[in-house]
Amino acid sequence: MATVGMVRAETNGAGIFFISTFIILSTRTSRAQKGDGCGYTVLGPNSGTLSSIKYPHTYPNHTVCEWEIHVSQGKKVHFKFGDFDIEDSDSCHFNYLRIYNGIGPTRTEIGKYCGLGMQWDQLIESTGNEVTVQFMSGMHRSGRGFFLSYSTTDHPDLITCLDKGIHFFDPEFSKYCPAGCQTPFGEISGNIPHGYRDSSLICMAGIHAGVVSNVLGGQISVVSSKGIPYYESALANNITSVVGPLSNSLFTFKTSGCYGTLGLESRVVHNSQISASSVWEWEDVNGQPSVWGPEGARLKKPGVPWAVTVNNQNQWLQVDLKKEKRITGITTTGSTLKDYYYYVSSYRVLYSHDGQQWTVFRETNTDQDKIFQGNTNYLQEVRNNFIPPIEARFIRINPTQWHQRIAMKFELLGCQPHTGSPKVRAPPPRPPPKISTDFPPLYDKTTYTPDIKNTTMAPSGNKDVTLAAVLVPVLVMALTVLILFLVCAWHWKNRKKSAEGAYDLPHWDRAGWWKGMKQFLPTKGSEVEESPVRYSSSEVSRLRAREGAPVLQAEPAGMKHLHGL
Repeated sequence: MATVGMVRAETNGAGIFFISTFIILSTRTSRAQKGDGCGYTVLGPNSGTLSSIKYPHTYPNHTVCEWEIHVSQGKKVHFKFGDFDIEDSDSCHFNYLRIYNGIGPTRTEIGKYCGLGMQWDQLIESTGNEVTVQFMSGMHRSGRGFFLSYSTTDHPDLITCLDKGIHFFDPEFSKYCPAGCQTPFGEISGNIPHGYRDSSLICMAGIHAGVVSNVLGGQISVVSSKGIPYYESALANNITSVVGPLSNSLFTFKTSGCYGTLGLESRVVHNSQISASSVWEWEDVNGQPSVWGPEGARLKKPGVPWAVTVNNQNQWLQVDLKKEKRITGITTTGSTLKDYYYYVSSYRVLYSHDGQQWTVFRETNTDQDKIFQGNTNYLQEVRNNFIPPIEARFIRINPTQWHQRIAMKFELLGCQPHTGSPKVRAPPPRPPPKISTDFPPLYDKTTYTPDIKNTTMAPSGNKDVTLAAVLVPVLVMALTVLILFLVCAWHWKNRKKSAEGAYDLPHWDRAGWWKGMKQFLPTKGSEVEESPVRYSSSEVSRLRAREGAPVLQAEPAGMKHLHGL
């Protein structure tokens, strides 16, 4: 064990405090925090979080703390401040944070930091895989202290546990959350699948959603969208989201999609697949038997739940999924009966491949059984996720704490294991394939969001296409003939009204009629110019005197020449 010596000396006249240095005797393989000024701390193998004592409140006078951080050999460490507020009395002499390369007497200083309300956006990087962080406080009046996150340099997109959805403006982004973001301060609003309010802490919401572990941290992929009017409270993974009002935007997390139900609620899992250590049986005042057996343990099933005969930590509830599944989480409730305020407040989860050899679930890099926080009342659903997922055929729930009596309902979340693409069997050509009636209507034992396929197609049938190809030209030709007929009728009517000598040419001038028609037909620029229509002087005056009649002006080619002279 490391020994820490600290000597304080106080001079009443000058009011100066002296804090001696530490004498730390420790091995390089240890990971620890030492001293009386250590605040919230989670030191993971690849990332972590640490803060000054009493953060976010003012840190006390005359404290000291050292954190020793180790990551894998060959890796480097970088740090990111979520908050920094250390009083800089006498140029960081009494209150400061100091980061070192290495551990022990040979360590070298990276930097010494102090200042109130400082913003440190840049990452601070080590030269090796071992780092010491030291916090010292002397006499001061203000300052929240600091909140610091770290990870290996493999994650340049590291954020801190204090980052919120409103701090990011991209509609989609990916970030790395450090271990330890299940902080005792800060809050979130929302739940999956509806999403989380934009003022929520992103990494804490990721733990609540089950996409990252508080012990390990991890990568998150976030999608922003329009907010909703109301966010309900929900308990999941030891975090309770709070009720929240309307927000302008919300965020959700992209996942692998392996969060469907595994068949208890939908009854794909038969009663014979659910068993228990004991069953509570009793008779009511009318002598009617009441059996609280394992078949009542289906989530959302009306009626009595599963309950035990005797309350002790040897009781269990078990389900046989018939084949290996990838199990990512579990949802539980209490009795759901208001007259029976029973529920399990904590439990362990065991899994097996054969139903004989059982393994207790543990988080990665831990040597202790994971104790899951269960229900806090008889009715509300509580979700817990398995990180990493369990791949097994048998799941057993072992209650460790309960209220009044062990009683519960549950559902497992997950999907088929990633063992390769499923085989697709083509139906025989004859006879036509029949729908099997040997199984219940829900054939899939895992509920999931189906792939959305484009089911729109062009209308089939060659007859319609052929008919359209014939009718369209016929209609065009008929319309053209009708237009020509109307034009000819109009032209003939006008010629008939002016047949008494309006033109110098005979009343049936084929060339004049053709020229009248040509104004409605396309012409080529290379055609020889037609002879113009001539008007007599008497007829010109008559035409001008008629109201509403069009006045045509035409000039012979010879006259143009004379004008030019």
